[in-house]
Amino acid sequence: MTNTPVTTWSLEQTAPTDLLPAAAPEGDVRVARSEIPSPEFSRFLYASVGGDLRWIDRLGWTYARWREHLDRPGVETWVAYEQGTPAGYVELEPQDDGAVEIVYFGLIPAFRGRGIGGHLLSYGAARAWDLAERRPELGQTKRVWLHTCSLDGEHAMDNYLRRGFKLFDTKVEEQPQVAAPGPWPGAYRA
Repeated sequence: MTNTPVTTWSLEQTAPTDLLPAAAPEGDVRVARSEIPSPEFSRFLYASVGGDLRWIDRLGWTYARWREHLDRPGVETWVAYEQGTPAGYVELEPQDDGAVEIVYFGLIPAFRGRGIGGHLLSYGAARAWDLAERRPELGQTKRVWLHTCSLDGEHAMDNYLRRGFKLFDTKVEEQPQVAAPGPWPGAYRA
């Protein structure tokens, strides 16, 4: 198996005022929290958004592992819908010392390039900042952070920077080169 260099950038906001919201897209687009933890739905979102981006770390998770993750206090999934169809999602995970990580964020390929991503990222970051309103036992959010890499979508970094995230770390590591799995066998293959 061939290795390839992958650059990973870590970005953060350290105050709610860092967030620079994008305009809401035109049309019937809404964002709603997935309030009932559903391993099936979460796996669908993960595979559908990340299939062409080589998201593979959770593909082997069992139902029980998904359930365990989703049942953790403060883990939230916010889903963008266009005309009632899931278009993408943001997954939030609280961590120690008031940090909230945007663990996953992205759009299903058919919904990219339509102005939904900036709006969804803005909405997700705002929900990370106000997480204590829904989960007071976690305490006030002091930092929202995320990471992206050179395998992510071509507009990802620009979107993060335009939403007010600031770069705080860069790493380059060799990783095994893997084919994009797609959301089902044969998807996204040239």
